[in-house]
Amino acid sequence: MSLSSLPAAILSHMIAINNVPPPPLRSLPRLKMSKYIDYGQLNALCHIRGLQSSRSSYSILTAHNVFIKQYPKIFLQKTHRLPGLFKQEGKRKPTEDTVEEQQHDDQRDDSHNIAIHVKKARGGLTLYEPKRFEEEFVEFLDILKKLPIYRTLHEHKIVWKMLKTIPDLTCQLPDEHLKTLSKSVISETWVKGSTVVGNDGFYIILKGSARLQTKAYGNLIEEDESTASLIPQSFQGFVVSEGIKNFLLAEVQTHDPTLGQWSTFGTLEVAAQTESETKEYSVITEEDCEILKISAKNYARLKSEKIKLENKQKVKLIRKCPYYEEWPTLSIYELVALIKWKKFPPGHMIVESGKIISFVAYINSGYCNIYRNIVGLTKLEPKKAKKIKKLVCMGKLKEKESFGEISVLLQVPFTCTIITGKEVEMAIIEDKDLFELDPVTKQLMLHTAKPTFGHLTDDDVKSEYLQREQKKDWKNFKDKTMKNSLYYNGIIPGFGKWNHYRTSIPRNLKDTLVSY
Repeated sequence: MSLSSLPAAILSHMIAINNVPPPPLRSLPRLKMSKYIDYGQLNALCHIRGLQSSRSSYSILTAHNVFIKQYPKIFLQKTHRLPGLFKQEGKRKPTEDTVEEQQHDDQRDDSHNIAIHVKKARGGLTLYEPKRFEEEFVEFLDILKKLPIYRTLHEHKIVWKMLKTIPDLTCQLPDEHLKTLSKSVISETWVKGSTVVGNDGFYIILKGSARLQTKAYGNLIEEDESTASLIPQSFQGFVVSEGIKNFLLAEVQTHDPTLGQWSTFGTLEVAAQTESETKEYSVITEEDCEILKISAKNYARLKSEKIKLENKQKVKLIRKCPYYEEWPTLSIYELVALIKWKKFPPGHMIVESGKIISFVAYINSGYCNIYRNIVGLTKLEPKKAKKIKKLVCMGKLKEKESFGEISVLLQVPFTCTIITGKEVEMAIIEDKDLFELDPVTKQLMLHTAKPTFGHLTDDDVKSEYLQREQKKDWKNFKDKTMKNSLYYNGIIPGFGKWNHYRTSIPRNLKDTLVSY
């Protein structure tokens, strides 16, 4: 059988056996109509007369121009929808509140007032800032009527911010104490004609007015706290001379001073007071008043807690110093009662060699450098030198270390100079306080303490000085040799290849590298 007759034989065999059905007919995929083409315009464009006939050049040119004009019409343009118009709602009948708001807005129609725009541009307060403050003040009063235990953190913060705006409080209390006391202040409501005794706390009139209950003034010339309490709080900041003070005291004697909003009276000191002193801190309300009270007992408790915390910190600091690790607790508490905190800037000379220090110091933070004096030679000219005193750093005094005990108690001059390396906070005991200690504590301090870096000898200082000078000379020689070598090869720092700072090795230089 030839090769060409093989397919014919296979086809005849398949037809003969009728077991293999013919392949199914497949339809062509339907064309999707584009959304952006107008097929009617396209059909009309394809049947323009004159494009297919070539009898005259004039008809072909005319048909071509018509085709060019009609061609853009086959593309559908997107329709842009305009935003819908909102229907205006029918006018409602104004209520009393809306009428008041409209009248208030009419009064605020200051769009042509240049002062408003200037204040807004400069970031200042607007003309309507008092209304915002009134709203904050109403919220402040509502918070104070709550018990402190039911106030949230945000409400405590609002009370603290409002108290910081009262000058009579900020001038007496530090910010830390004021923040703590703001969490326990309360507001008291007093009806007209009530007598408010202010000897158990500090009072601030938030609403209403009152007058001082003072019948006998005594000696107005004498300067004491009782006399100063007679002057109204609003005038105390302006007293600058004796003449003005006497004038104000005379005014107080003839007229009963009236205390208005934000005026203060009372005291934060807890002490046994006589009847006359009670009257000095008493006021009579002339109308219903809201008065804020800061309890003197709470403030005394706050101060005692702070003192206990500071004493605990002082005891911990002394305990960690090497000389005081085995001291009894009673002796340490005697030192704690005399300690004062002090800070020194970096580079400050605390004591100079050959002088007696005036205090004993315990380093709480930072460090101090210890220097010893030595006589060295300085080259002036070839074959000439001059002797000069130099300071050699021999070590450091770090945190939880003390110094000055031997120098103060025995009145022995320091053998070294102490200079702060950075800002240092120390607990110090002055020499006059240290001399008042009992003999047992002073002997215990002399027995346990040692001179600061007293183990150093002159040979140690000379050896350290020579090592530092040799390192310095070697560094200078190395830098000078390197600079001369570079200059000999034509390399000057700041010019040419010296300025090329390559972060990676260039490709053309990788092949020239030699690895060992």
